[in-house]
Amino acid sequence: MSASLDVEKLFDAYASTFATRDAHAIVALHSPQTKFWLRNGEQPVHGRPAVRETFAAMFEQWPEMGFEVHRLITGDRHWVLDWALTAVLTTPDGARHPVSFDCLDVVILDQNGLVERKDTFIDLPQAQAALTAVTSRPAQQHA
Repeated sequence: MSASLDVEKLFDAYASTFATRDAHAIVALHSPQTKFWLRNGEQPVHGRPAVRETFAAMFEQWPEMGFEVHRLITGDRHWVLDWALTAVLTTPDGARHPVSFDCLDVVILDQNGLVERKDTFIDLPQAQAALTAVTSRPAQQHA
């Protein structure tokens, strides 16, 4: 039987690394057989290369993405993170708009403390409302 994992410490390391937006560093904390599933209607991705590519694309799509932790629940080899995605979106007229919507991560760790599986659930109605509010704003008039 393996030694007990310090899941909160592992979460702290993961969150700190995720905040760097370095897809290579993040995936180094995943097992080789890792699975990531962004529960937004897409299929899960398997293995470090595919997960790295997915995270890199996400950071490119959301260049000012951040997160706000609401609560963290830990167990022997998992954590559940209740969090909000925060971002600033720039509309074609150059106006910057902050957006935020809630998400939930369920993360399973292997016996070595590496992420074996990460499922991210998005509050889709909240996300759609936040994005619609930005895209439906009238263009700013410049004097």
